[in-house]
Amino acid sequence: MEVEQKDIVVTLKDKVKKLLSLYNDLKAENADLKNQTEKQKITIKNKETELDFLKNKYNKLKLAKSLLASTGDSHDAKIKINGIVREIDKCIALLNR
Repeated sequence: MEVEQKDIVVTLKDKVKKLLSLYNDLKAENADLKNQTEKQKITIKNKETELDFLKNKYNKLKLAKSLLASTGDSHDAKIKINGIVREIDKCIALLNR
């Protein structure tokens, strides 16, 4: 009977070691996945910022085209566009505060 108990203890120890090993592996994998998630969040935020910038640029170009089409004097149109761009930049600066 004593031999059976020793076998049970040895088997139990082996199983506990395997469980600890699996736990440590899963813990490391979880940490890696968390790091990947954070990197993806940063990438998404950067892409959203870039998208906002490009949308803003597109809107400025649309406005510029409409101003140029509506007025014959391109110099005046450029002055208007520059003024509007400055106003937009001021608004963006205020929003970033």
